[in-house]
Amino acid sequence: MQEALLKNKRKLMKSLGQIISKYRNAKNVTIYKISAESRMSKSTWREAELGMCNDINLSTLWMIAEGLEIPPAKLIEELSKELGKEFTLTDID
Repeated sequence: MQEALLKNKRKLMKSLGQIISKYRNAKNVTIYKISAESRMSKSTWREAELGMCNDINLSTLWMIAEGLEIPPAKLIEELSKELGKEFTLTDID
């Protein structure tokens, strides 16, 4: 059960990272520049984009959304669509 939870968390973070990367690339801006403008460390932004975070807190997600100039809910909405209705972190057998 724990293994399945970790696998799904990795999938969640990887998908979120791909969405963040997509929006940053659409703005044609480097990680260095956007992280500085967002007052985040470059390594935190990079880890989020690469899905290397074990988890991400709400304030970090909010700062990323502000840096991308999109509502934070947009990231969650796209993430939900990407993962599909069947994705879960709580109902793992």
